[in-house]
Amino acid sequence: MEVILLENIDKLGSRGQIVRVADGYGRNYLLPQKLAVAATPQNRKWVEQQRVRFLKLEAKEKSAAEELAKLMQDVEIVVSRRAGEKGQLFGSVTSMDIVAGLEARGFNIDRRKIQLDAPLKVLGEYNVPVRLHREVTVSVKVKVEGEIETAADPGSPAPTVEPTEPQPSE
Repeated sequence: MEVILLENIDKLGSRGQIVRVADGYGRNYLLPQKLAVAATPQNRKWVEQQRVRFLKLEAKEKSAAEELAKLMQDVEIVVSRRAGEKGQLFGSVTSMDIVAGLEARGFNIDRRKIQLDAPLKVLGEYNVPVRLHREVTVSVKVKVEGEIETAADPGSPAPTVEPTEPQPSE
């Protein structure tokens, strides 16, 4: 099945491009999601007319992504997690945690743009790539720190639990 893409789709093509896809992928995903239209002669003419608009839109998106990349260049996110003695985390730091850290700094980024191969499971500093546009990627520094646990003051006595007397049953 041939379709005309209305949006840029990774590993498939760019906006306005005519691509050949499996029938099920086109009918069940691309067309209902309005990511593509069928490549009919009428739609091909429409795409040719819209090509200039698509190029302007692409340039606008790229320039906006480049501006955002300049702002995000020096951003450092600190994530605190409980960790074991050797720096191994109890859990992990995922792209959702990084998105939450970016939102706290005022950046609204989709989690799918965070290029994290695997969740971070060890304390340390990491450079995590964020793909803002097909051609614009910025690296964000993520610092994973161990969470400080507040233990009871060693000078204070431990809390005691007084035993209760059993109640007689009736």
